[in-house]
Amino acid sequence: MTTETPVASWGLSSAEAAERLAEVGANRAPRPKPRSPLSRVVDQLRDPMILLLLAAGVIVVLLGDLADAGIIAAVIVLNTTIGVVQEVRAANAIASLDRLSAPHATVLRDGEPVRLDSADVVPGDVVRLEAGDIVPADGTLLESAALQVDESAMTGESVPVARGEGEELLSGTVVTRGRGWAEISRTGADSGLGRIATAIASVGARPTPLQQRLSRLSQQLVVLTLALAALVFGLGLARGEDAAEMLILAVSLAVAAIPESLPAVVSVALAMGAFRMAKQAALVRWLPAVETLGSVTVLASDKTGTLTEGRMVVQHLWTPAGSWEVTGHGYGTAGDVVGPDERGSLTPLLSDAVLCNDARLSAPQDDTWGIVGDPMEAALLIAAAKYDDALAADAGDWQRVEEVPFDATLQRMVTVHRRADTWLTICKGAPEVVLELVQDQQVAEQAREATRQLAEQGFRVLAIADSRGATRPATELLESGLEGELVLRGLAAISDPPRADAAHVVAACAAAGIHTVLITGDHPATARAIASELGIGVDAEVADGDMVLRGEHVDRVDRIGVYARTRPEQKVDIVSAWQDRGDVVAMTGDGVNDAPALRRADIGIAMGARGTEVARQAADLVLADDNLRTVVTAVGEGRRIYANIRMFLRYGLAGGLAEVAVILVGPFLGMPVPLGPGQILWINMLTHGVPGVAFGGEPMDPAVMRRPSPPPQKSVLGQGLFRQILVAGALITLVSLVAGLLAPESRVQTWVFLTLGLAQLGVGLAIRSPRSGLAWRSRGLEVAIAVAAGLQVLAVTWSPLRELLGTHPVPLPDAAALLALSAVPGVVLVVQRWAAASKVPAR
Repeated sequence: MTTETPVASWGLSSAEAAERLAEVGANRAPRPKPRSPLSRVVDQLRDPMILLLLAAGVIVVLLGDLADAGIIAAVIVLNTTIGVVQEVRAANAIASLDRLSAPHATVLRDGEPVRLDSADVVPGDVVRLEAGDIVPADGTLLESAALQVDESAMTGESVPVARGEGEELLSGTVVTRGRGWAEISRTGADSGLGRIATAIASVGARPTPLQQRLSRLSQQLVVLTLALAALVFGLGLARGEDAAEMLILAVSLAVAAIPESLPAVVSVALAMGAFRMAKQAALVRWLPAVETLGSVTVLASDKTGTLTEGRMVVQHLWTPAGSWEVTGHGYGTAGDVVGPDERGSLTPLLSDAVLCNDARLSAPQDDTWGIVGDPMEAALLIAAAKYDDALAADAGDWQRVEEVPFDATLQRMVTVHRRADTWLTICKGAPEVVLELVQDQQVAEQAREATRQLAEQGFRVLAIADSRGATRPATELLESGLEGELVLRGLAAISDPPRADAAHVVAACAAAGIHTVLITGDHPATARAIASELGIGVDAEVADGDMVLRGEHVDRVDRIGVYARTRPEQKVDIVSAWQDRGDVVAMTGDGVNDAPALRRADIGIAMGARGTEVARQAADLVLADDNLRTVVTAVGEGRRIYANIRMFLRYGLAGGLAEVAVILVGPFLGMPVPLGPGQILWINMLTHGVPGVAFGGEPMDPAVMRRPSPPPQKSVLGQGLFRQILVAGALITLVSLVAGLLAPESRVQTWVFLTLGLAQLGVGLAIRSPRSGLAWRSRGLEVAIAVAAGLQVLAVTWSPLRELLGTHPVPLPDAAALLALSAVPGVVLVVQRWAAASKVPAR
């Protein structure tokens, strides 16, 4: 049954839809209730490090040390506040992403099809469903054309099932073939998908792989630091120190040595990174994708609309009687068909192209056609309009009565039309498929040679053939192939020019250590021509789908740069071959059959504008602008986040290491206890508070996009980070101990306290990301460190803080000397960085 035009009485008016939406609510699956502020606070207080601080607070209160108790309370309040604020920011960012990436549906409103968010669908709405759509709510089919649905998400049955008029469709199922109109009966929590969602609404979000690795690292640091704290406690008792004071010191030291704000910093970095990507037209649907993006080593890219403009234009027409050039550009109305004077053979070719077509042209605006539907089919309509604008009107005399929709496996589309007593069967598709069905194989051979020549010039070629008669073809004949039944009408050579910046994107990927692979359904010669123009696989091999089917690509996958005449399901084999080599693969796709490959890839990337809903739902990243440049931007964001987390680890762990080392080594050099418990907690609060969070917002170092990313299985402390932590920690320890040795005996703690805190902040400035310009937006870290440094100095100059922390005033000449001493670690690291940069050869 045809589904070309909906019945006029179907659907709702806008007013009726608004009333029902207010009555039944949005068509959304139930979600977990937002967490209350109190529950967030309780979760923060459950952190083992905070529990240690609470225990220390109880101890010092019992001992009557109210000054240290006040500092401990301030640390707990600050850490808890930062953690809660970060959680709320992360939740808001993810909620914004959910709204941006919400699925859509085509609904009849006021008798006209409109596209809107699936959340606005209400009972009584009539929705249009096509291959690739996800059924937005439960409903009943009013009309269908060869419609099949994948119900595995609901029933577990993996084989798509046919659905016809009067049969029910369930929300969340996927249309794999055909088209149809369905009337919605149940939405939201009342739908089948909604009932399942209700059962799982209480399930929380799982931590990302990076969060899990850092959690394990934190556990290891806790064990190590508690052991060191026990050692400090034991050594203090051995020296005859007061047991209660040493207990407080040991617990304070254990807490100070651990970057307890790290999990919250990571959560916010990932969530805000995803939100920043959304502003660049890259919608992240799964939070771990943000970190995985930074590790991508292979980008398997579709051609049409991704590397190319997606604005198809017919440039050549070929028939057995001759060939013609079609002038004009893109979807512009200007242009003509130029060639031999005898153009009679073009009429049946272009007439068939109009009839066997699901696209539509809307009224031109600014001399440009508006298109609805597939760009390739729209290009055929525009070519027909340039030839004879009466062809579209003549097509209205024919009634489409049956069809076999285009299928990526069959690589063809068949429609059956009737006018009076005449039946017309049209087949359109890949030349190698259509030409096998042609009666006159001599003509077919001429067409094969013409196809080869056009493909070598970079054109995508479609063949069109038909059969006219007084008998309607049997359904079995349509499905089996029409072999030997058709008359070839001609070929259409279609071009889709590369995007202006596509070659630059490929070059940027190569500079970042990302290998770009082109995968297309085009003829091998067409694929090679496009790839050469873009700089993809200049010296690489070209493989076809048959090679992939036989598994011949596996052993030399790293030498193949172009895959032509591939079917979407073969992308899974290509992705798997790369992954077996240990590569991290990003895969682009837009169709129903791309979904398995998108799920198989480490990062599935779907097209937001022209992609099907099922592809978008299967992907981790959706490109709202269908532009591959956005992938490069997203990869850079992923690498920026990972680099900033490592930078924070270098800063935080180096400071913690220095605090432990100063406490351990100082007494062996003849000093009293170099730092008091309150002083340790104060330094920790200043250095790990606002400056620690500011590291997560650091701008990207351009160098991260000029080198390959580290494999994801590598330790987060790998690539020399552990050594860098040791070096920075040793430098801070050294200047702090020197300050203690130079200090008057009664001022040792003050001098060590001031030097240690300022030296840590100096290291933070030294290791920050390079930046250009004076924009305050990129100066958050400097501002945070300046504020922290001011508070550190205030702790030895303002009498209330001096009494609280047990510090003393420092004379101006001594203060200047200590400031210079504190700057030494940062200066050494900057010089070391410059020296390392000068050894790197220019690219």
